[in-house]
Amino acid sequence: MTTKSAPGRSSTARVVVASLVGTTVEWYDFFLYGSAAALVFNKLFFPAHDPLVGTMLAFITYAVGFIARPLGGLVFGHYGDRLGRKKLLVLSLIMMGGATFLIGLLPTYQAAGVVAPLLLTVLRLVQGFAIGGEWGGAVLIVSEHGSARHRGFWASWPQAGVPLGNLLGTAVLAVLAAVQTEEAFLAWGWRVAFLLSGVLVLIGLWVRLAVAESPVFLEAASKAAERGEADKPPILEVLRRYRSEVLTAMGARFAENVVYYVLTSFVLTYVAVFLELPRGLALNASLIAAVVHFISIPLWGALSDRIGRRPVYLVGAIGTGVWAFAFFTMLDTRSFFMITFATTIGLVLHGAMYGPQAAYFAELFGTRVRYSGASIGYQLASIVAGSLAPIIATALLAGFGSAVPISIYVALCSLVTIIAVVRSPETHKRDLSADHGV
Repeated sequence: MTTKSAPGRSSTARVVVASLVGTTVEWYDFFLYGSAAALVFNKLFFPAHDPLVGTMLAFITYAVGFIARPLGGLVFGHYGDRLGRKKLLVLSLIMMGGATFLIGLLPTYQAAGVVAPLLLTVLRLVQGFAIGGEWGGAVLIVSEHGSARHRGFWASWPQAGVPLGNLLGTAVLAVLAAVQTEEAFLAWGWRVAFLLSGVLVLIGLWVRLAVAESPVFLEAASKAAERGEADKPPILEVLRRYRSEVLTAMGARFAENVVYYVLTSFVLTYVAVFLELPRGLALNASLIAAVVHFISIPLWGALSDRIGRRPVYLVGAIGTGVWAFAFFTMLDTRSFFMITFATTIGLVLHGAMYGPQAAYFAELFGTRVRYSGASIGYQLASIVAGSLAPIIATALLAGFGSAVPISIYVALCSLVTIIAVVRSPETHKRDLSADHGV
């Protein structure tokens, strides 16, 4: 019997950096669309007399990206479980960057009519497909390097790439909005943020191509080949043995996903359109909150290594459900400090779910189906959670003229996650090379 030495700290750190950089670039692309939907696309691609109606139409194409994510998770998960994590991570980065770059070149509704929003929707579908495959590969290649003792901490870094990508996208839009007039920003300034993706993708590819394949995957693939199981479709194994784990991941994901998009996308609409405050105020508040969010995610991940995934996750689920009622009250003060504080605390509580999530979901599945299983659970929830969150929140605001129904909506989503996590097993001491499932 041969024993393999675990990858060293430096090896794990290289993989973490590569995943963080690539994830940051991909989520910069994905979230840039969300910010643009609230601030630009509603005017340039979906003109309407009522600003909230135009925003809702823009958010519908925003939701289209989420619909494509489970398909991306299925396809990338299948090949990621058969060919390896690294190859699929490179492909997802190229697809995402290419689609984002092309959005920056699109004609507007005024120039091309209905063709403009149709092309925008197609490119959004490509974005969603690519990001559907990105998450699973990025968190798994980190989770499968190194030891279980610090898995929550290391695996949380690709998660931190999400607020970092959002931070980068928001920062670019904030700078452009600050140095340009409203007319210039709508005419061409917004395009700069999308075209910048081309440069970021090249940087991400350069870093990502240098990392090694997951040793856990390579060992599992070798054993599967010896047993003649290498050609079994991973998705069928997931559906046969891991249905409960998929449902757990979906439920745990529900509140986390809804809360995040209310705090990062819908808040721009609420502050800029409903409260009629300057666009830059909302962007700057989001910028500060994203910095704190980025810092908090690895800290929550490290805490989950000490006390378990479930307790930390429940802090986030319960906390965000309660905070939803204070959040909009603070926004209504129209104070920049209060808006920033409300968004920051909300995102820190969100981090308690998002920090341990990568390791938690990875630990639910066996190695040969881990990419497929984790991606399916993660991405399926996004259809009914994150994709609809800005649309539902905007519709509730337009229908009731109050944020109270939105707070109730968020609290109900938190309840779904609380139930899912309470009913699930603790996983933080599991060996990823072992086979799990029922």
